[in-house]
Amino acid sequence: MSAYHRIYAIVQQIPYGQVATYGQVAELAGLPRRARLVGYALFRVAPETTVPWHRVINAKGEISMSPFREGNDYLQRSLLEAEGVQFNQNGKVNLRQYLWQPNHR
Repeated sequence: MSAYHRIYAIVQQIPYGQVATYGQVAELAGLPRRARLVGYALFRVAPETTVPWHRVINAKGEISMSPFREGNDYLQRSLLEAEGVQFNQNGKVNLRQYLWQPNHR
């Protein structure tokens, strides 16, 4: 299975109303210290895909803004808010409250 497919398989497990970090997804996909690769993989999926790309944020609890995402940064926030994820006045998500904690085998 390719690295991108492993990443997508992990992201599809993130529950509604929760988030994961790029580094967390990389670790769970067996790609330690490859958070940037997770970002590249998620950039390549279409916004309307079944992969819930919007549930992956950075380790600071923020949406990683990029001019290359053509407005999808704002779409990401609105999708998360529609799932009940709240942002503080600084645009951060409380990771203690919303971070996905998968059951480890």
